[in-house]
Amino acid sequence: MQKQETLVLQQLGQESTIPESPEKAVLETVPNPHPGDHYLVRFTAPEFTSLCPVTGQPDFAHLVIDYVPREKLVESKSLKLFLTSFRNQWDFHEACTVGIGKRLIQEIRPLWLRIGGYWYPRGGMPIDVFYQSGELPKGLWLPEQGVPGYRGRG
Repeated sequence: MQKQETLVLQQLGQESTIPESPEKAVLETVPNPHPGDHYLVRFTAPEFTSLCPVTGQPDFAHLVIDYVPREKLVESKSLKLFLTSFRNQWDFHEACTVGIGKRLIQEIRPLWLRIGGYWYPRGGMPIDVFYQSGELPKGLWLPEQGVPGYRGRG
């Protein structure tokens, strides 16, 4: 792939601050170098945090985001900053997980996307949230997300 002269990214290679909120976070994109091919892109965020909207206590999750790109890829530093902006977001697990999926769909218009939110227990009960857009393209290899179900100490 040749260096793209017109590609202007505001966050990559620059000093960046954590956005005040997910709404204020900028998700930057880059051109897909293989727009005619179906392939899977995976991002894993094992230390995702947000705040419980009732108690304000921190909630922790292991997120796995899989998508099949069309014309655009999400730039990874901007995705990290977007995900980090949830540290001060007061929302339920479902709102965070599905909201991340919908925002990515809005920004990159993938052929297919799924997100698995594996939330750590609060009050003794883990909550796992899954969101998917449409059907997986035929013939695409999709590995397991690799996050075991919560087993506690035993």
